[in-house]
Amino acid sequence: MANLTRFNLRDKGADIWAGWSRPVRTIFVLSMIVLVGLLPFAASWGPTSFLNTPITSFQNVLVYPVGMFILMALGLNIVVGKSGLLDLGYVAFFAIGAYTQGILSTLYGWNTWEIMPFGIGFAMIAGVILGLPALRLRGDYLAIITLGFGEIIRIVAINLSITGGPNGIPGIPNPPSIFGLKFDLMHPQIYFWLVLAMILLVVWMVRRFTVRRPGRAWEAIRQDEDVAALMGVNTLIYKLWSFVIGAAVGGAAGVLYASKVAVISPDMFKFDVSILILACVVFGGIGNIWGVIMGAAILAYLPERIRFISEARQLVFGAVLILMMNLRPDGLLPRKKREKITEKRSM
Repeated sequence: MANLTRFNLRDKGADIWAGWSRPVRTIFVLSMIVLVGLLPFAASWGPTSFLNTPITSFQNVLVYPVGMFILMALGLNIVVGKSGLLDLGYVAFFAIGAYTQGILSTLYGWNTWEIMPFGIGFAMIAGVILGLPALRLRGDYLAIITLGFGEIIRIVAINLSITGGPNGIPGIPNPPSIFGLKFDLMHPQIYFWLVLAMILLVVWMVRRFTVRRPGRAWEAIRQDEDVAALMGVNTLIYKLWSFVIGAAVGGAAGVLYASKVAVISPDMFKFDVSILILACVVFGGIGNIWGVIMGAAILAYLPERIRFISEARQLVFGAVLILMMNLRPDGLLPRKKREKITEKRSM
């Protein structure tokens, strides 16, 4: 068990990646994108038909919860994994994006593509409003404030008439067609490709930030905030950056989600959604993009795959979490180990 705990598949993969030339890397990445894009057809193809989910359509499961969980987990990973901040109210930004889509589409007739910038913008504004006072605190105090913020957004949605109160907002239109691709209940694979494009965009954005000044500042804050401040890092500004960028991803996910399900209500944005997304980040490997994607995909897909055992599936789900966190406390694909970096520098 000790060897299993120490083994870091991420390091092994990084070593293989480092040995490839640029054309080989490009071909590998494009091949993986194509294979993932073909996932909606996996359930109807013999060798991969075992992936089919028994109750809900496999293609719909790929959109929600799998695709949405991955997208939100990548956004939360910016806050938790990159900056080391514990956010227990991430569902608030998801709800803001969803209600922006619901209100602007049903009351003003806007389409999803017009609403998307506003859903992202309102979520970012909420991130600033929450972050400015909250990010001056640390640890448990920050977690409690973010938890409260998530509940405040849900309670506000219950009590406002414009949000439909506890009944929510029905009749949210689907996105208009783009390049001849029609978004409706009969074509869930189109939604999956849209979510996949958003995931790829977020991965690209996070990787660009990671190798630049914001990424280095987040890493310093995550390791030791006091030392980072002594070294001249404006910790409040960079923590606020991570909060706002993570909120933007959550807002975008909310807009897409509302346009897919057509009906939203406050019950869809409870505290347990934040916990599930945080579990995806921890289970996959805090701070590692590919680990987070793998963790979110597994934790979103597994309950749907075993839904045929009814309520007992939650017991199986919890048992898997407990088992894996004991065997792999750093997650399935942990971030690159610091001793590995030191070893390479010394060489």
